[in-house]
Amino acid sequence: MHSPVQPGSMAAAASPSVTSALQPDADGVITLSFLLLPEYAMVSLLSAIEPLRIANRLAGKQLYRWQCLSEDGQVVPASNQMALQQHLDIHAVDTPRNLFVNASFHPERYQSPVLIDWLRRLNRRGCLLGALDTGCHLLARAGLLKGHSVTLHWEAVPAFQATYPDILISPELFDIGRNRITCAGGTAATDMMLHLIAQHSGTALALQICDQCIKNGIRPPSERQRIGLPRQLNIHHPRLIRVLGLMEQHLETPLTPTELARSAFISLRQLERLCQRFLNASPSAYYLKLRLERARQLLQESNLSVCDVGGACGFASASHFCRCYRRHFGQSPGAQRRNAA
Repeated sequence: MHSPVQPGSMAAAASPSVTSALQPDADGVITLSFLLLPEYAMVSLLSAIEPLRIANRLAGKQLYRWQCLSEDGQVVPASNQMALQQHLDIHAVDTPRNLFVNASFHPERYQSPVLIDWLRRLNRRGCLLGALDTGCHLLARAGLLKGHSVTLHWEAVPAFQATYPDILISPELFDIGRNRITCAGGTAATDMMLHLIAQHSGTALALQICDQCIKNGIRPPSERQRIGLPRQLNIHHPRLIRVLGLMEQHLETPLTPTELARSAFISLRQLERLCQRFLNASPSAYYLKLRLERARQLLQESNLSVCDVGGACGFASASHFCRCYRRHFGQSPGAQRRNAA
């Protein structure tokens, strides 16, 4: 799947930047290779590719090429059950210079020894390795993220953190580091690619691409992945927002209601009134709900045992965890895992 070279009347006037994270081919064109794992997010892939296509059209020449790879050259279905028409076998292409692993749901299911060995060979040859969405699972499994920080979709962070506790996770939209580039996926892939295009081909071209995409600008990597708590819950009380943020940050080692109130500089009684008014629940009940929702996510997306999931969500014993889980969701953690599988 290669980019068409289309002459355009809106050629970019900006000169390329001195430094670029991407590695060009011998002819100066940059080729980006995307390794597709089953259930990958098509929105991430297309959000990364479209800026490249538009860059070629606006520049009136080929600045970028792209290709989609699979382990055996066979078609890979995305999470939406759709599939692109052309996939190249990883063993039938030249050594990629810039490779992005594209995954989404259940990345731990598709970590074949063949792909791991291939990625390790690319790393030894100096390939720039990247990941979209949960693609960093495969890079981590291959031992290629030691000493690097990564970012991935916010929903997948707990499972990744539990599986790879020694890898530093960034909350940013994308993370461009030393020979590693990771992205949270979704439309953040467009912002990442626009940033890379600005590095290589100039900011003017990147901004022209924004116009073509009906996009107001390039989001910086530091912008939040998620909608803030005030908008999510339609709550604007600053002290309650602080308490809810502390709850999310301390799911593994829960704080007591008294500690939460003290951290927000209010009395326990005030905290209870605020939670009842805005959340229709006591602080303890709402906190328990958050911990159980995290537990369900880990059961669905990680290989942690039921006991380890309970510990990761602040439950002192497996029996207490199972009782709370069954009461809240109507089934045991084990049944939840079997149903998810």
